[in-house]
Amino acid sequence: MLRAWKQGDLGADAAADELYAELRRRARAHLRRERRGHSLSPTDLVHDIYLRLSRQQWDWSNRQQFYATASRMMRRVLVDHARAKGAQKRFGVQIDLDDGVGSTSPQVIDVLAVDTALHELSAEDERQARLVELRFFGGLTLEEAATSLSISLPTAKRDWRFARAWLARRLGVGASAS
Repeated sequence: MLRAWKQGDLGADAAADELYAELRRRARAHLRRERRGHSLSPTDLVHDIYLRLSRQQWDWSNRQQFYATASRMMRRVLVDHARAKGAQKRFGVQIDLDDGVGSTSPQVIDVLAVDTALHELSAEDERQARLVELRFFGGLTLEEAATSLSISLPTAKRDWRFARAWLARRLGVGASAS
């Protein structure tokens, strides 16, 4: 589907529509976790991602690779947007480091602080940082993220527990490591 679209296959328009709808769904889900009154709409976010992706050489072999790249782009767009607006006001992202396991509710944390923390985590463990990026910014399930990273589900679960605990400690959020 992605290859046909890339090669200009007119029959791939339906596939492009499907990808666009899925990206909008993921963008909407992500932006629901952002602070109220965020100036980016899901459409704006998806269009910015498309523009960034269209400037790159790409050859995704599956949907997970495509969505992983889109997740990274979504993070970059949101961080760039926060930096551009940073002089006026800080922007927060609502994250739940307990992932429904602990008793704390999602907290709004400055998106630039999350980005900085992910850069630091990346220096310690690139795979764990990518896993967090795929889950928080791309909206991938743990299973989808594991496939995208070419790791087993038990490894993804172990990495996810560690990364959540690490981020909770780094960001000062009360989260459990379970």
